[in-house]
Amino acid sequence: MRKLTAGLFYSIDGVAEAPDQFQFDSFDDELGALLGSVMGDVDTVLLGRKGYQEWAGYWPNAGEDMDFGAYINNVAKFVASRTLKQADLAWQNSTLIEGDLEAFVRDLKQQQGGTIAAMGGLSLVSQLTLAGLLDELTLIVHPVIAGKGKRLFEDGTPTTRLELINSQITSKGNAVLTYGKRAD
Repeated sequence: MRKLTAGLFYSIDGVAEAPDQFQFDSFDDELGALLGSVMGDVDTVLLGRKGYQEWAGYWPNAGEDMDFGAYINNVAKFVASRTLKQADLAWQNSTLIEGDLEAFVRDLKQQQGGTIAAMGGLSLVSQLTLAGLLDELTLIVHPVIAGKGKRLFEDGTPTTRLELINSQITSKGNAVLTYGKRAD
């Protein structure tokens, strides 16, 4: 079975929205190496509608000389959206997820291939985590208080236990925390 992962940049007050507004001065070489190693294992990406639209507006024109640009432009991308149509997905290697997201992901995990990563969608990552489909969730906590912005889990989310499976502190004080499903 394929592994499904997600990684999010986070502030210490729990904000995950618009990390470009708070992470820029704490990004370091260790984070770059970590993200590079993740790209080596991931051959399929899941995106939410908002993430897809933001990234599709930037990455195809960012240039293939950027490591992440070359990677994300060429990787298989599946988009979860109730409003977009396949014809709206002009970014190369993008396919609309038709029908039930959770059933699609269960089936995708059974197929041959490398790691699947949920990127570019807080509601997508939240839904996959609460459905028990996400195998690993990595939070890269930057040493900053963002003050405002959307969090991964909103008030009213049911209590869900996870297990810390890896942790690392980088030279600029980022805490890289990887959680997995708790074995009960």
